[in-house]
Amino acid sequence: MALFLQVLTYLVVGVIFGGLHFNLIDQTKQNLLFAKRIIEQFIIVNTLSLSILRFVFNKPFVLLSKQYQTIFIIKYLLFATVVGIFVLMINMTLKGKLTFTQNIWTGKIKIFKYILQVFAIICFTLGLFLWIGTNWFIEFFGELTPEQFLFNLHSPVTGTASNVMESVINTPVLKFAGILIIFCILLLVTFKATYNEKVIINDAFLKIFMSLLALAILGKGVHYSITRLHLDKVKQAYFEDSTYIKDNYVDPKDVKLKFPEKKRNLVHIYLESYENSFYDKANGGYLDQNVMPELMKLTQEGVHFSESNTFGGPHQTYGSSWSVASMVNQSAGLPLKIPMGGNDYGKSGYFLPGATTIGDILNKEGYNQTIMFGADADFGGLTSFFTNHKDFKIFDVKYARQEGLIPQDYNVWWGYEDKKLYQYAKDEMTRLSKEGKPFNLTMENADTHFPDGYIENDTPRPFDSQYMNVFAHSQKEVVKLVRWIQAQPFYQDTTIILTGDHLSMDKTFFEGWDPSYHRTTTNVILNGHFESDNQKIKMVQRQFAPFDYYPTTLSAMGVKIPGHRLGLGTDLSSNEKTLIEKDGLQLVNDELARNSKFYNQEFVDESQFKKD
Repeated sequence: MALFLQVLTYLVVGVIFGGLHFNLIDQTKQNLLFAKRIIEQFIIVNTLSLSILRFVFNKPFVLLSKQYQTIFIIKYLLFATVVGIFVLMINMTLKGKLTFTQNIWTGKIKIFKYILQVFAIICFTLGLFLWIGTNWFIEFFGELTPEQFLFNLHSPVTGTASNVMESVINTPVLKFAGILIIFCILLLVTFKATYNEKVIINDAFLKIFMSLLALAILGKGVHYSITRLHLDKVKQAYFEDSTYIKDNYVDPKDVKLKFPEKKRNLVHIYLESYENSFYDKANGGYLDQNVMPELMKLTQEGVHFSESNTFGGPHQTYGSSWSVASMVNQSAGLPLKIPMGGNDYGKSGYFLPGATTIGDILNKEGYNQTIMFGADADFGGLTSFFTNHKDFKIFDVKYARQEGLIPQDYNVWWGYEDKKLYQYAKDEMTRLSKEGKPFNLTMENADTHFPDGYIENDTPRPFDSQYMNVFAHSQKEVVKLVRWIQAQPFYQDTTIILTGDHLSMDKTFFEGWDPSYHRTTTNVILNGHFESDNQKIKMVQRQFAPFDYYPTTLSAMGVKIPGHRLGLGTDLSSNEKTLIEKDGLQLVNDELARNSKFYNQEFVDESQFKKD
């Protein structure tokens, strides 16, 4: 049946355009010639259409019979119609049946033509930009939230992976330019087409048609962007004020934190895009094979919080779904919201200057602190964030070049690869452990960043998917680093925390997954000194957010927190309910998405911190 429909579709194309050629071009009207034209156009139009779809539009399955269902048949017929008309016009021109002559515009009509052309170009350019830009944005970054989209518009973008710019130039820019040029040629060239000395395409009609098309493209582009990027929700962030953050925020400045007599070191490793999804199904994952067996074993040795009865993690709440936002949530107990009132995160040297972070607290307690990235810390304003909060040594790709650890022109993936990051981290921890002060070393890896991750030459490849191979290798190297720390003399006084920063944004890998499966990020706390005995801590069926790691991290270091809450977070080792457990995930997300004057004035506003 499928093969029959496929052949019938091709035959319909042949009959339509064979008939048009026979009636519009041929002088003699013989039945044999009619049959010849049908066969001729059956071959020419279908071959051209299929070739363009296969090799220009990269549709590898266009010849498969099973594709020829109702929707695909309609789409193919529409596409073949365009190709067929183009072939027909060429033949009519060559036979002298169709002629094109320049159309001269004068006086007021000429002015009207210019106005119409400018209007059409502006509308078409904006609509095409929104349409193609939105498509590329989603294809490259996945389904991002509006706050992440707008955050990236406000914050520094230096330090991105080189393939981001390559992808922008090679895909949306080239496509945008090509389509726009074709549109402009059709719009700006003045001509009229005649068939057998009768005008069939008037230049004025074409200009009006192209202008209406441009207006339709603009409307479609605006609607498409608003729908796919969820920009309609942005109005909540600007106009719908909420007091939720103000009502639930516990200011660390008002809490008398009590550190243990012997202060503990902290090693916090943010794991790029690490999800429990990469475990096998028996352990809460989505895959048939366990991609992260070493990390699973390590997690079983420590304290691990889950929203389920197996391996799980926090809900990815509003303002926590990308790396910078995750760090703000976990170290400041706050979501990262869209900047208001002209404030930009990091560009001016300030980043949430009113917030109190773990860095601020540990600095006050006399800790030496280092933050490490294989990337450029300027990306997303992280240099400003860790400079403001407080006295961190920033060990990023610029620092590595400056210190001669890598050549000045060295650039792999986001800067330098994780293999180097882990070795530098060992050296830095060794140095910090000899300074005679407690230390905080925070770091984030990057090889598991989308798309597909960075795969080193010597990476084992047991899986068909590169992304799975990258994760399998990455988690093994992370565990090796942890095992090294555990073998060091300073480990007995050190708490190690590993947290996935956010859900992976690799659109291709997760395409087709069951939408009912709840994806969560990984977490484990090793050598924690909680006030509660580890056996008494409720670790499963916990409904929590990334900002709950804020007080939990301090608690794991043996710090006593009166009331068990800091920022918007709740110490997960306590019996205190989290905001999600108390109010529900939907309400928390809805309220965090709304504008908060309190957030803007207390945490974002830079005026009170700027020097005259």
